[in-house]
Amino acid sequence: MHGIELGVLALLGICVAGGVVAAWIFQKLKVPQVVGYIVFGVLIGDTGLGLLHPADIAAFGSFNNFALGLIGFLVGGELSGDIFKKYGKQFTAMLLGEGMGAFLLVGVASTLIVNMVVHDWAIAIAAGVVFGAIASATDPASTISVLWEYRAGGVLSTAVVAIVALDDALAMTLYGLGTSVANILTQSGEGESIAMSLLHTFIDLGGAVFLGILCGFVLNAMMHYLPQTEKRLGISIGVLLLCVGLAVTLKMDLILATMTVGIVLINMAPKRSHKLFETVRSFSTPIYIVFFVLVGARLSLGNMPPWVWGLVASYVVLRSIGKWAGAYLGARVSKADKAVQNYMGMTLFAQGGVAVGLSIVASQNLQHIEVVDGMSLGDMIIFTVTATTLCVQLIGPAFTKLAITKAGEVGRNVTEEDVMAELKVADVADTGIVPLQEGTPLDLVVQGFAEQDTFVYPVVSEDGKIVGVLTFDMLKELLMDRDTWHWLVVGDVMQPLEERLLSQTSLAEALLDMNNLQAEALPVIDNAENGKLYGVLDQRMARRKVSAELVRRQTAA
Repeated sequence: MHGIELGVLALLGICVAGGVVAAWIFQKLKVPQVVGYIVFGVLIGDTGLGLLHPADIAAFGSFNNFALGLIGFLVGGELSGDIFKKYGKQFTAMLLGEGMGAFLLVGVASTLIVNMVVHDWAIAIAAGVVFGAIASATDPASTISVLWEYRAGGVLSTAVVAIVALDDALAMTLYGLGTSVANILTQSGEGESIAMSLLHTFIDLGGAVFLGILCGFVLNAMMHYLPQTEKRLGISIGVLLLCVGLAVTLKMDLILATMTVGIVLINMAPKRSHKLFETVRSFSTPIYIVFFVLVGARLSLGNMPPWVWGLVASYVVLRSIGKWAGAYLGARVSKADKAVQNYMGMTLFAQGGVAVGLSIVASQNLQHIEVVDGMSLGDMIIFTVTATTLCVQLIGPAFTKLAITKAGEVGRNVTEEDVMAELKVADVADTGIVPLQEGTPLDLVVQGFAEQDTFVYPVVSEDGKIVGVLTFDMLKELLMDRDTWHWLVVGDVMQPLEERLLSQTSLAEALLDMNNLQAEALPVIDNAENGKLYGVLDQRMARRKVSAELVRRQTAA
């Protein structure tokens, strides 16, 4: 199987189709769908069937960057200024707690383990500080994906979004310090002072924020002149691609840059941008699937020395403890809500793009430092981070789901679109309307229109099959000539049936069709075979019922 070479389109098709099937299987097992994407990636990667080779994954580098840019943009759209005004101190305390907790525990343990192998404290400490810095990073993609999948909403979910969004900046700062310390301890001439490393890190972070602000202002200005949803989507994707491209070219944090775009947009034009964020999120689903499948395919676990697995185990366990304990301490000190204190740490186990990216950079910068024969410090770091990423990406989403479930926040962010997607036409159709017979005199019909709150009546034949509709508009021309009411019947003025809905059609699809037809109401039949009348779908009544169901679900949640 490892000799198979597939084209780009075939690989994309395998990633999307296979990822959807794997996600469906894992959802049936009550496991978040993102785990299914990653496991499928492992299956088709070099660790499994070998359909996706390292060269293929490298070729998708720009695609991955775009996916990360979309994630950053949507995360930024969750961060309004009001949230930071209310919870800013709590976010800061928890961010420092979980980041430094993982940094210290993983750093100390890695130092001790590496020293037991190489018997060199300088190399051991260098490895420890780099491992600790990488361990402080949390994967926003899989964590946010779980929140979206389960429609989580509440104080815990809000805090999680903020922490994983800001985590990149802390991880990059610690990484800049860590690599400087590693180079100084190993007496590498290629290193730079800690002060210079910090300066470069802050310049990169500041540049990413400035780029995001600039792109955010441009996007907001252009949206003002483009009221159509599809044009706003087009210009948004264009600006995000430009932002991602510039961030990559200038070696800035692209997630921070695109996240800033989202923050600017949601705070400058909250009402105008809300629909845009929803549209981008629905458009981006296949992109997320490919991204997470590639994450799994990238996790090659061959050729590891046995002692590295001990390093992997300690990294996973102590990083998880550090995240959990640090988040709890930060939440406790800042007097955060009980749900945040108890469950925040459980949502921060996932490790992904940022950690893998930092490990790749570390493998390049620290390749010259030899740990044991045939293995450099850079090789050891990328091997270890690859293995730990696989472990925590499998357990992280499950713990995030457990946390939001324990906090009672699952299903609290349900939207009208979610409700309409789940309901059928039969659930909201008005079945109480008595249909008109073709031979009914018109004077009786006029009286019925006056007494009922509907403007559309279905007309049926003697055998009960629907043959047409009679609307209030059709009667307008006859209102001034009352004499005709006595001798005209419904069949004389009705409109033959042209459009109708099936009772088992999705409500969202039915309402979209009605909007396209500019129809306020349409008759509903039981099924296409018998043509029997089921009822009438009235847009006004349907939306009232959807709103009532939305309130019911949110209250129950």
